[in-house]
Amino acid sequence: MPHPKSGISRKIEGMAHRQRAPSDAPGDRADKTCASCGRRIEWRAKWANTWDAVKYCSAACRAHGVNETDRRLEETIVTLLEARAQDATICPSDAARAIGGEEWRDLMEPARRAARRMVARGELQITQGGSVVDPSTAKGPIRLRRPR
Repeated sequence: MPHPKSGISRKIEGMAHRQRAPSDAPGDRADKTCASCGRRIEWRAKWANTWDAVKYCSAACRAHGVNETDRRLEETIVTLLEARAQDATICPSDAARAIGGEEWRDLMEPARRAARRMVARGELQITQGGSVVDPSTAKGPIRLRRPR
């Protein structure tokens, strides 16, 4: 029996709260995509009780949301792909140029976000070097195409 002042028995009893509940196992959580940026949402312990209600990956995405420009970029991507052959690809800059005119560079990240949201809905694929890539981790130049 431990000495009453040592606190060892108290430490052992207190560790039970740190054990993971069976429903907190990583395999039990459905993958989610951010409603704003289209990236995969990484599960966080603080969301354990509200995981079903989580829509955004960060406070910045929650503040930005999806605005009219974002919806126009999605529509423009669809329009540009429909105007091309079934197996053709476009660059996100094509959509940014179509909407932004001279200020198209400011729309490059919103165009990439629009593409990632469309991938999450199954409407689009993002490729690099002709191969489909994970939109959450793709860096550098990308191309957009219809799903195959």
